[in-house]
Amino acid sequence: MARDLTPGTGPRSGRLRVYLGSAPGVGKTYRMLDEARRRQQRGAEVVVGYIECHGRRHTEAMLAGLDVLPRVQRTYRDAEFDEMDLDALLARRPSVVLVDELAHTNIPGGRHAKRWQDVEELLAAGIDVITTVNIQHLESLNDVVQKITGIPQRETVPDEVVRRADQIELVDMAPQALRRRMAHGNVYRAEKVDAALSNYFRVGNLTALRELALLWVAGRVDEGLRDYRASHNIDRVWETRERVVVALTGGPEGETLIRRAARIADRTAGGDLLAVHVTRSDGLAGASSGALAQQRQLVETLGGSYHVVVGDDIPTALLAFARAHDATQLVLGTSRRGRINRFLTGPGIGETTVDASEDIDVHMVTHEFTGRGRLPSLGRRHSRRRTVAGYLAGLVLPWLLTAVLSQAHESINLTTDALIFQLGVVIVALLGGATSALLAAVIASLLLNYYFIPPIHTLTIGETNNIVALVVFAAVALAVSTVVDHASRLTSRAARATAEAETLSTLAGSVLRGADALPALLEKSRTAFGMRAVALLSRTGREVLAHSEADQPDGGGPAETTEVPVGADAVLVLTGRRLPAADQRVLTAFAAHVGAALERDRLAVVAAEVEPIKAADRMRTALLAAVSHDLRTPLAAALASVGSLRSPDVEFSPEDQAELLATADESLVKLTRLVDNLLDMSRLQAGALTLHLAETHLDEILPRALDSLTDPYAPVQPLGLDTAPSVLADPPLLERVLANVITNALRHNAPGAPVLVTASHHADQVEIRVIDRGPGIAPADRDRVFLPFQRLGDTDNTTGVGLGLALSRGLAEAMGGHLEVEDTPGGGTTMLLTLPAATREESDA
Repeated sequence: MARDLTPGTGPRSGRLRVYLGSAPGVGKTYRMLDEARRRQQRGAEVVVGYIECHGRRHTEAMLAGLDVLPRVQRTYRDAEFDEMDLDALLARRPSVVLVDELAHTNIPGGRHAKRWQDVEELLAAGIDVITTVNIQHLESLNDVVQKITGIPQRETVPDEVVRRADQIELVDMAPQALRRRMAHGNVYRAEKVDAALSNYFRVGNLTALRELALLWVAGRVDEGLRDYRASHNIDRVWETRERVVVALTGGPEGETLIRRAARIADRTAGGDLLAVHVTRSDGLAGASSGALAQQRQLVETLGGSYHVVVGDDIPTALLAFARAHDATQLVLGTSRRGRINRFLTGPGIGETTVDASEDIDVHMVTHEFTGRGRLPSLGRRHSRRRTVAGYLAGLVLPWLLTAVLSQAHESINLTTDALIFQLGVVIVALLGGATSALLAAVIASLLLNYYFIPPIHTLTIGETNNIVALVVFAAVALAVSTVVDHASRLTSRAARATAEAETLSTLAGSVLRGADALPALLEKSRTAFGMRAVALLSRTGREVLAHSEADQPDGGGPAETTEVPVGADAVLVLTGRRLPAADQRVLTAFAAHVGAALERDRLAVVAAEVEPIKAADRMRTALLAAVSHDLRTPLAAALASVGSLRSPDVEFSPEDQAELLATADESLVKLTRLVDNLLDMSRLQAGALTLHLAETHLDEILPRALDSLTDPYAPVQPLGLDTAPSVLADPPLLERVLANVITNALRHNAPGAPVLVTASHHADQVEIRVIDRGPGIAPADRDRVFLPFQRLGDTDNTTGVGLGLALSRGLAEAMGGHLEVEDTPGGGTTMLLTLPAATREESDA
């Protein structure tokens, strides 16, 4: 039900106040109850329609003294549920109603499917409502929150419902503070705290949600400010923050202006950069589309946004755009027109903009192209053949018309003669442009005067009326020829603009449809411009990077070569016909696309080359760590046992001999397993062995890892491994990683406390946590614990977190995962091992 806010159409609509939380547990309900108590103290009738305290004692204490409406019971699937009694609230009609959890889905049986619809009906009845909602429940942010947290939000509320609220108050809390609240048991029960902190309430998730909430509320504040200024007819710019607009013409000075504007915007925190290009209302672009494409890419690289507005009056359009976006500064380039040009055509865009800018600061930026423009042209440029034909027609056609009209002089009057001459001038304008039409108009005026205006065969005009007619004829002929020339020029530009747009649209589509964009771009360039061949060459050495050639070359006539630079390292060479200047503009846009595709291919090659090096480096680090530490432990134990047995100075009992042999055997088994792993890693580093990645079940790997421990009866408690998804890993390597991490956790765990091994599924990854209750690790030492260190007394092992962590991290990264350190809530260290979850396709492969 929509709210009727039209004045004079029924009872007053209620006012809506929303407490918007950045995450669960930040204190929305507490703040809502605090506001309710204040209103009750001021004499308002406040009723609690629905409150969910979730067992939080501080929130429950705030309910004392408030009138709580009994809930209605509804049965659904053989279970009883409590819901808000909407009918009782409408019958009672209190001043203020508290409704918690705005995005809640109602149990079937009520009047509305969603609680926000109940709130809409309360507001329509004139009842003020105070409610709460979390940022993750807004409909527009639903997919964003799912990508961040990996958890879909099934209960949502339309943004418009919250946006229409009379007041929106953000309830926020720093991620670290919220996690401390949870660890102290102020949000969830103790048994849920560890799982919540390890999944949804991670610092990264909370920080991202906080940023979403702040940006959403900032957008609503900006909307409110604009509405206020519009309702109060405030046209002045309010400098709440710096917004710099840079005007682009598509000229060569564009990059200089963009960088200058970016520096201005960067001088203040939160400054915005907006680039705008004004195009004509008839849709005909006079600027270079290729240059604008490159300038747009530069703007976006510098963190700005690119806009196109329509307007024939460029200064007015620029200032209107700047005021609409609350811009504080406007950056323009100085005119490219020369002094004579400025004298003939009057003040330019920059001067006009400065005069009308009022409270917007205008920066006129000089550049190397200042004053290098040309004189204005009287007509459009034609081909040489058509220009010559136009001048010939301007000279000859008036004489031909004179000869024809002289033969029929007695049957037609002077008015008809003038109209026929005027038609001839228009024909010349269509053929050769305004300049040739001016020549034809002058000759036609003289011939009309000499042969058809009395006294004939003389340039003298006998009657004043004929003088006026001749002047009007000349003026009309010039005006009509100018208009015809202008219309013809616009028609030609419209046809070219349409062709260019279709070509560039097809170009973009061909790029997006194929992963290998460079050959598609070259092929499109060749066919679009009708060339015999197109090649992409390196600037140094002229090496062919890519090429496209016609299957059947035309074979006729000499070939022209056109070169266009593509970035700093390549050049695009087209072989075939000579390209006119107008096609060069579109070719620049092609070159920009080719440059982007070339850079993308180059980065892909570099990334492919670097990845094996990174993997080899990880393997080398892990290999050295294992050789220097873990290899010596079983070797020393086996040598000590065998050496004792061979000693002639001591006679061992059969029990002692069996124990020493068992120790030697156990050590040699561990040594064999370790050597096998090291050999596999060395082969992998040399490229002679690949990882045997397969679908691996954690509940099968953990027992084998525990069997390899020195104490097979160590207190290790697995939780949720049997229900966790399988991972994509190499089973022996994963066993090695888990054994090392658990050994370190046992060494530093609190006496009597078990080491917990848990697993959870997050997005497309599985997170394995090994949790101890030891002294923990300072944040400054978390990276150093993964460096190789000595084990057999070379360093003090009591201050570390265990041995083999360097090896464990190297193996984890080799399997596509990573190993990190986190704090355990309540004290201790959590080793977080993240591995990709196995899919059916991967396991089959």
